[in-house]
Amino acid sequence: MPAVRGGARDGSRDTGLPTHSVAGQGNLRGTTSFPRAAHEKLADTQLRRNLGKATGIIRGKRAGVVAELDDWEELRLAGSALKADVMARLPELLEQLEENVTARGGHVHWARDAAEANAVVAELVRATGSDEVVKVKSMATQETGLNEALAEQGITAWETDLAELIVQLGHDAPSHILVPAIHRNRSEIREIFLREMPGVDPALSDDPRELAMAARAHLRRKFLTAKVAVSGANFAVADTGTLCVVESEGNGRMCLTLPGTLITLMGVEKLVPTFSDLEVFLQLLPRSSTGERMNPYTSTWTGVTPGDGPQEFHLVLLDNGRSAVLADEDGRAALHCIRCSACLNVCPVYERVGGHAYGSVYPGPIGAVLSPMLTGISGPDDPNASLPYASSLCGACFDACPVRIDIPNLLVQQRAASVESHPRPTAQDLALRAAALVMSSPGRFAAAEKGLALGRLLAGREGRISSLPWPLSHWTDSRDVPAPPAETARQWWARTGGHDEQDGERS
Repeated sequence: MPAVRGGARDGSRDTGLPTHSVAGQGNLRGTTSFPRAAHEKLADTQLRRNLGKATGIIRGKRAGVVAELDDWEELRLAGSALKADVMARLPELLEQLEENVTARGGHVHWARDAAEANAVVAELVRATGSDEVVKVKSMATQETGLNEALAEQGITAWETDLAELIVQLGHDAPSHILVPAIHRNRSEIREIFLREMPGVDPALSDDPRELAMAARAHLRRKFLTAKVAVSGANFAVADTGTLCVVESEGNGRMCLTLPGTLITLMGVEKLVPTFSDLEVFLQLLPRSSTGERMNPYTSTWTGVTPGDGPQEFHLVLLDNGRSAVLADEDGRAALHCIRCSACLNVCPVYERVGGHAYGSVYPGPIGAVLSPMLTGISGPDDPNASLPYASSLCGACFDACPVRIDIPNLLVQQRAASVESHPRPTAQDLALRAAALVMSSPGRFAAAEKGLALGRLLAGREGRISSLPWPLSHWTDSRDVPAPPAETARQWWARTGGHDEQDGERS
């Protein structure tokens, strides 16, 4: 891959992967470990109700539209194969994209990390003389912390996606890849609008249509005055230089057509080789994300068209740790993600704690893999070290993923990386070593079984052990242990000789 630099590319060609830098990576590492944050979120009953209802509705819609397609698995396999091809040829495809964007009047910039990307965007905005931008919903700009970086330069960024607007006005943080305000119900949204939205009718109700109309009136003024728009991209087509954004509201299209300058910040993995490849992903993405057969608004643009739409287009290609992930032949599958959020909607862990507990802009199963992969795990106190354990490894995320990312396997790999980051054995390491010592000897194992009677005493009448001393307290702090059985398998065999007590046959 060509080395990435801030600013436009000159004529020279550097080769090799860019140096992976931990500095300036934006909102990829939280400040609190997942277990501690999850423990706090579990106590929020309103949050759990909001999440349970919303994810349940999305799961049901997705199941309905997926069941309509006889070739759904073939589509998943095609999507997976296309993404694998992109990862195998990413350097050449990126150069092809740059060539075609430039040939059609656009400008391409390369950014090693979040700090460089934000600096490039801020410089481009200042060059227009504007002090505000309107934004299309973008995970990449959340990843880099662009809004905060622009604010430091005196530039105001206005979110135009309804859910992102709710989060912004509520001085909140997104908690879902697709539905950033999924943790809010409509009564909470009404209170935010009344408190933060200028000129809103004090009689505003919590009726969804009224809330949407209030947001529409607020945003329309921004659309008509903004000179600069900032977007992300769902896909970029290497052989034509075309960018693609899909959405459900139409606010993104207003940003992509009205302002004179358009700046797109895109992770380098968002490529597809040819325009016809979009056919596969434009079937997979809407069904997996919103449970729709197609996205209501699919916007594509190629460079600059005189007299139509933005007359200046800049594409900022973001690395921010992706080169390091690409270098891992097993882990690079995480870069296949098309940000559909299907894995979040089926994850029993996410449904109970929400996105904020993950401490990263990418929550849920894919975030538990992607965040530590992009930044690395610096040590046992790194909040990302606990993210790979934010899963039951039930496999629902793989079943739901439209491009067949084996998230459970990647989580196990990152758990190994987390263990390797510890300079000394942890309580878990010691417990597993003790278990291995006991289970490797029939005599020691039989002796340990005799101690199960104590477990039944601790369980009491409830039949569950809810509190154990350290280090076993790490388990009982968040889950109960069922009482041991009254009879072990060895004891049963010794008593019955392996014969079923009901029919007398050997088991």
